[in-house]
Amino acid sequence: MPTINDSPKIAVAGVGGVGGYLSALLCRAFDSVTLVARKGRYDAFARNGLVLHSDLNGEVISRPQALVQSAGELPPQDYLFICVKNYSLEELLPQLKTAVTENTVIIPVMNGVDPGDRVQAGLSAGTVVKALIYIVAFSNPDYSITQQGNFADLRLGIEHPDESRKEKLAALSSLLTQAGIRHQLSGDIMLDIWKKYVLNCCYNVATAFYDCPIGPIRDDPAKARDYIALAQEAAQVAVAKGIAISSEDIEAIIDRFYHSYADEASSSLQRDIHAGRPAEVETFSGYIVKEAHRLGLAVPVSEKMYQGLVR
Repeated sequence: MPTINDSPKIAVAGVGGVGGYLSALLCRAFDSVTLVARKGRYDAFARNGLVLHSDLNGEVISRPQALVQSAGELPPQDYLFICVKNYSLEELLPQLKTAVTENTVIIPVMNGVDPGDRVQAGLSAGTVVKALIYIVAFSNPDYSITQQGNFADLRLGIEHPDESRKEKLAALSSLLTQAGIRHQLSGDIMLDIWKKYVLNCCYNVATAFYDCPIGPIRDDPAKARDYIALAQEAAQVAVAKGIAISSEDIEAIIDRFYHSYADEASSSLQRDIHAGRPAEVETFSGYIVKEAHRLGLAVPVSEKMYQGLVR
């Protein structure tokens, strides 16, 4: 396994908000980073570099060692970050065969609770590190990336790791530290993933269903009750699946709804649906409804909003 001083080969597939933020910092720190970028983004990066407007890091302009338009062009990598939309993962995985060896560490930083398992099932080699990130970041029309706020916090973990995987996780942590990417190693990564997922099940779904930012939802008692119900229903599914999410965790999500978000805060799901773009409805809403049905649980508010969003 290469050390950080060996100039590790790093690739990022999916260079939108999250992938773009990580890529800018990785490219600034290491000289062997390859980005997978399609035509418009590829041309912008080739011409201007990867431009990050960051509240945390200031203005960052970095250039990858290489750009490719298809993941199938990637040579073997030491570290592979997957930051695509959830609905694109199955299309991407077959293209990654040439990039992944037994020594590759694969880090899917995506929405939902199951990308890590899907990546592991879809690739026959490599070590998957499960991850989530708390961040507000998005791609602009000129393909620059904006990161807003004083947080961009990555969580990483491996379930039931042996010594070899612990060493790989430690090496990944060192790489991220050198790149200036804030992160924590999780003692229960699936619990942490589900905490964020429950938050997204109410935040993304409510803003998308009502097609408005948080402020009008918070100010309308009926809509606010729906928001809280979404959190409670998602948590009910989590507990039924053996995730140790607590009432305190749900109270923290509800407290954030009432006291932390700006009135104009919206979600990627709301923006995508409003603009008529492909959207992660199945990730944030369909998964909960279908798992609830499978487990024999009633989730009436989630059901109502899912049916409204898939029309």
